Amino acid sequence: MALPGRRSSTFTRLLRHGFTDPSAAERLLDLPEMAPVRSDPMLLDALGGAADPDLALRSLVRLTEAQRPDERRVLLDTVVTAKPLRDRLLGVLGASEALGDHLARHPGDWHVLETYEPADLHPGVAEFERVLAAATDPVSLRIAYRRSLLAIAARDVCGTTDVAEAAAELADLATATLRAALAIAKAAAPEDAAACRLAVIAMGKCGGHELNYVSDVDVIFVGEPVESADGAVDEGGAIRAATRLASHLMRICSESNMEGTIWPVDANLRPEGRNGPLVRTLSSHLAYYQRWAKTWEFQALLKARAVAGDPALGARYIDAVSPLVWQAAERDHFVPDVQKMRRRVVDNIPPGQVERELKLGPGGLRDVEFAVQLLQLVHGRSDPTLRGGSTLDALAALAAGGYVGRTDAAQLDEAYRFLRAMEHRIQLYRLRRTHLVPEDEADLRRLGRSLGLRGDPVAELNRAWKRHASVVRRLHEKIFYRPLLDAVAQLAPGETRLSPKAAGQRLEALGYADPVAALRHLEALSSGVTRKAAIQRTLLPVLLGWFADSADPDAGLLGFRKVSDALGKTPWYLRLLRDEGAAAENLARVLSAGRLAPDLLLRAPEAVAMLGDPHGLTPRGRDHLEQEVLAAVGRADTSEGAVESARGVRRRELFRTTAADIIGSYGTEESPAEKDPGALVDRVGNALTDLNAATLAGALRAVVRTQWGDTLPTRFAVIGMGRFGGHEMGYGSDADVLFVHEPREGVGEHEAAQAANAVVTEMRRLLQVPSSEPPLLIDADLRPEGKSGPMVRTLASYAAYYRRWSLGWESQALLRAEPMAGDAELGRRFIELIDPLRYPAEGLGEEAVREIRRLKARMETERLPRGADRTLHTKLGRGGLSDVEWTVQLLQMRHGHAVPALRTTRTRAALVAAGAAGLLAPEDARILDDAWVLATRVRNGAMLVRGRPGDTFPSDARELGAMGRYLGYAPGPTTPQGTRPPAAPASYSGDMLEDYRRTTRRARAVVDKLFYGTG
Repeated sequence: MALPGRRSSTFTRLLRHGFTDPSAAERLLDLPEMAPVRSDPMLLDALGGAADPDLALRSLVRLTEAQRPDERRVLLDTVVTAKPLRDRLLGVLGASEALGDHLARHPGDWHVLETYEPADLHPGVAEFERVLAAATDPVSLRIAYRRSLLAIAARDVCGTTDVAEAAAELADLATATLRAALAIAKAAAPEDAAACRLAVIAMGKCGGHELNYVSDVDVIFVGEPVESADGAVDEGGAIRAATRLASHLMRICSESNMEGTIWPVDANLRPEGRNGPLVRTLSSHLAYYQRWAKTWEFQALLKARAVAGDPALGARYIDAVSPLVWQAAERDHFVPDVQKMRRRVVDNIPPGQVERELKLGPGGLRDVEFAVQLLQLVHGRSDPTLRGGSTLDALAALAAGGYVGRTDAAQLDEAYRFLRAMEHRIQLYRLRRTHLVPEDEADLRRLGRSLGLRGDPVAELNRAWKRHASVVRRLHEKIFYRPLLDAVAQLAPGETRLSPKAAGQRLEALGYADPVAALRHLEALSSGVTRKAAIQRTLLPVLLGWFADSADPDAGLLGFRKVSDALGKTPWYLRLLRDEGAAAENLARVLSAGRLAPDLLLRAPEAVAMLGDPHGLTPRGRDHLEQEVLAAVGRADTSEGAVESARGVRRRELFRTTAADIIGSYGTEESPAEKDPGALVDRVGNALTDLNAATLAGALRAVVRTQWGDTLPTRFAVIGMGRFGGHEMGYGSDADVLFVHEPREGVGEHEAAQAANAVVTEMRRLLQVPSSEPPLLIDADLRPEGKSGPMVRTLASYAAYYRRWSLGWESQALLRAEPMAGDAELGRRFIELIDPLRYPAEGLGEEAVREIRRLKARMETERLPRGADRTLHTKLGRGGLSDVEWTVQLLQMRHGHAVPALRTTRTRAALVAAGAAGLLAPEDARILDDAWVLATRVRNGAMLVRGRPGDTFPSDARELGAMGRYLGYAPGPTTPQGTRPPAAPASYSGDMLEDYRRTTRRARAVVDKLFYGTG
């Protein structure tokens, strides 16, 4: 017994070295058997480095007690003098109670830990076979297996091998064990061994060279008859003999004896599972796989590897099934089937275990494995580098080939290694098959320490586990449910890699007008061995199909090449298209929908990033835009630079709006087409109005700041008119405005007028300065006296003019007046001034109504272009924008004073208000709304398709086809009238024009009744 002082000192040292029961440890150290090492300070240090120092010491005492006296001295002397052995032995004893039990039963096995030569670090199947060679029965095989396992665990816990190397060694040991078990079975039944050829195919983790410490070893058995001397073949007898051998092999490994079991051998992955014969011939296997196999069975075959038995038969099996594995992705619904299977696995986890399930739960090992396997099966058809069985090797190959981003792959690799290390340590403790993270504090402490976590092992373990699981969950969702993946899987095998011949044939079949030029683009994008080219080769086959689903595939491909050339050195570009939701399909739709959106994108290609952001196409509100514009203006050194910055923001937001409009109209697999055309129109109108209002605010700030500093001598406001004031702007609309000012206190009218005129002149100049940014044209022709009147007036001047000289058309034009920029209070007072004019208390007299009708008729006569088709002109034609808007505005002027809801600048809102007030029948309101929305969409579509404004349908066949796609006339979506259109472009273009004529004809009938009073 130690002296009290010494005991106290040892007690403290034990606590410091991580012992949780230092009193018990002190008693163990005081045992006579431990005398040779009791005073060795290195022993406590080594015990303190173990995962569980208390367990390590208890197991060391048991091992010491089990030795003969002479062997005990050898063991303890070696522990004292040989640090490698000490670290290996105590590392194993502190991490595995089961291996400690094994050493207590077989005390001489500690000698396998003595060897510390380079050749010992990574033994293969041959080395393990030598260790197992002497085993002649299940008991001796089990002992020899545990002895080899002891060495693997020692290298693992001491860090001599990493988690992947340890898993590979476990698979090699399993291979050697299956061979030894088969040899024992053959020795027990030599007549069966002589009657058949039997091959053992490893599946799952054993086949993939990534086995756990305790796991079922999945196998498939293949048998063939042996030809007799006279050439006779008894297939049935051979399969029965092979079945007896296979069954005996399974019992040797699976059944329990005095040494326990090795591991269960599971043959349920065979054809028909447990209901099918245990052994089949090769031809029987192939017949099943070709006719009956399900998707998951091909996924399982991905890791198939011949490991035991007849090597030639095993090789024939692998050679025969491999092509089937790499054809599996061509099966109907392959990708969705694999995804559903993964979801079923999660759904079947008992609710109380989901959060602790390290393997099957969300963010667990299976998430990584399924994602990697799915990518392998889809892309491995044409890329042999992806056909490895190991998850980590396959992940590295996927990253090298550009199928997974390097950062994503590195994070998955790190997370998978950590989670597998957790799994290894959990199983190693008692050598039990489990994937549940323990709940007991002591178990968690040992687990954390076994992974090298020392400060607060439990807290650090939980943090690291949750962090890695979160990474896996996020990347699994990103990769496993990637929309592009299903599209690639649906391609024919030859299409997943673009050979010139295959590409040329595919381009012609897809309807590319210039396949030669298209091939040049493909060659430029995908040639070479760079990672960029590899990713392009993955993207292009799918993109070609999406381009072909447009009216102008050639333009889409050309635009894609230009964007790719511009962003070729930008690391995120191709990664975005490969990884982020519907980004690739969105880009394809945008580039092939016409000229306007690609032109905007090519001016600043980095805007492609918003196509991959789930919220990237949501229009920014006016406050947000104005804040950004004003900040950009404030950073500029000159007024020209300030307005150029404002126009840059406008160009970017124009692209956001056009892209959202196109994608909402076309739809993608991830985001179906917008079913409400009116919602698309409103979104575009509001977005463009807010954007132009913010641009004008920026231009105004730039002018004032440059010439007057912070304060203009006069208050100044910009009033939106026409479509601008009505929040109904189209892509080709000018900004109709009025300018109003009011001298500040102490400023003379002349000085104020000079300042206001200078502001207007400079704003117009700056907004039209030639540049790469699209211009914003200001139109002030709706001002009093039109082009002959002053550009800007004081509020008092407007009041005087409207009181004495205002004409009916001017009151009508003011229906859409709304402040857009400048002094908000002045804008509000201007609206107060004009409200009595646009919503007269007495309504409109008959003469005023007749004057409005005469004015409209004259406008249509004078302004409709010569030779224009009145049935197809969106603005001035029959039932077009002018018809609907003038009808609504007449109702507003007649009833706006009495019906407050009519006091809106927006046509559609006024229609709703008029219907609610009973001023027109609900059906008439719907007919007018349908016509106005359709005509507006045609105008927007013309600008999107041609890149320039237009009030009618394009005449060019491709442009007309693009207009049809924009309006929903294509296979799949329904037309605005709810019918399913035909596939042929010429046919659906004809339907589109006829639908437009029918819709506007019905609207004109309502206009005749309500506006002209003749219906």
